[in-house]
Amino acid sequence: MKNNYPFLSMLRKYVNSSVLLVIASVTALIIANSPWGDIYRTIWELPISLSIGGFNFFSHDGHAMSLGTFINDFLMAIFFLSVGLEIKREVLCGELSSLKKALAPVIGACGGMLLPVIVFFLVCPKNPVMERGMAIPMATDIAFSLGCLSVFSKRCPLGLKVFLATLAVADDLGGILVIAIRYTEHLNMGYILAAFLIVGILCIGNWRGVRTKAFYINTGLILWYCMLNSGIHSTIAGVVLAFCIPANIPRGTKYYIERIRHQLDHFPSTVVTYADRNKPVVLSDDEIALLKSVESSSDHLVSPLQDMEDMLKMPVNYHIIPLFAFANAGVNLAGMSLMSLFSGVGLAVFLGLLIGKFCGVFSFTWLGIKLGIIQMPENANWKSFASICMLCGIGFTVSMFMAALSYPSAEHADLLNDAKLGILCGTIASAIVGCFMLNAFLPKENPDETSK
Repeated sequence: MKNNYPFLSMLRKYVNSSVLLVIASVTALIIANSPWGDIYRTIWELPISLSIGGFNFFSHDGHAMSLGTFINDFLMAIFFLSVGLEIKREVLCGELSSLKKALAPVIGACGGMLLPVIVFFLVCPKNPVMERGMAIPMATDIAFSLGCLSVFSKRCPLGLKVFLATLAVADDLGGILVIAIRYTEHLNMGYILAAFLIVGILCIGNWRGVRTKAFYINTGLILWYCMLNSGIHSTIAGVVLAFCIPANIPRGTKYYIERIRHQLDHFPSTVVTYADRNKPVVLSDDEIALLKSVESSSDHLVSPLQDMEDMLKMPVNYHIIPLFAFANAGVNLAGMSLMSLFSGVGLAVFLGLLIGKFCGVFSFTWLGIKLGIIQMPENANWKSFASICMLCGIGFTVSMFMAALSYPSAEHADLLNDAKLGILCGTIASAIVGCFMLNAFLPKENPDETSK
């Protein structure tokens, strides 16, 4: 497949997505508390429109979306489309494809979602507005957590890497369900019926073997608009769209490989001498048509699901998530102090991530192993496994997203800032403690390499 992002490919050699996420977050925090802080906050309130006559695609209830809302509602729908594609692939043929494979990380994810909510509920003052944020410490950030683990990649057993990655995917699925249920209100039945109709069209397209990405993308945009105005959070449209995209190759790989070989056999081959190397090459119409046929056959060797997942990986990891972090990590520390972490929402989120996630993942998995339901990840022991459980407290992207949903900034700016501070400190603390534990408890050499 062609590389449509040469600059990002070069960037990826030197800066991975986790580092870029850290840079964006720190930059936002610095700018938000600098003399340019007011400008930074004003930028996200600028209106966004894509209008034809009186119709604005980026509008909700007749009001234009702000830049911040555009990032959180539209760009994050693309992020959840990428997440949905990954979940579907894992369910069909990956670590979630069978009960035996999925059980350990799914049980761990259940504990990792339940215990943080309980910790938040116990710590947070009994205030209905504050308690809206109970879901904030539920999620594990797959980019941050795997980024920390990558530092120890040569020493970490493969089983632990797979466990963490699969648990983060299961966490995302749980987070999606929470967003769909917890943050849905004031339903508009007209738009909901329209959304169901569009989903039906997508399912028929899948059933009839439509493989054109443009069909799914354009129909998905209409679905997103209907979701946005229905009362169901618009990011759910990305997940629904992902599960409607085909993952199969109807004729199998053999048919297309043989077709490519047959087409290449009919393509004239020429020898270019050193003197002719700079001369222009002009192909005939038949030769161009033949090459396009080869390209079409090559495209059919990759399912639409994997093709779109690969296509979204770079822009999501290197554009959307860092931009989301830059827009949402700018906690205004004016009038605040670290004392916010010792009371209220800040403390509840902080402890939910640092203690709730660790205790939830470790205790549920420990119980499953002791009951003989699941097995310890291969080549792991309890100490190294506990280190991985600590990394599960790294909950940045989806936690920030849920914080914005729980405490709309215009109405509850102080609570939102407290929640963001709790997320940042809980994530950093989990990362530091997890890295220290990994360094202390992982074997000095990778067991997979020593066995060779």
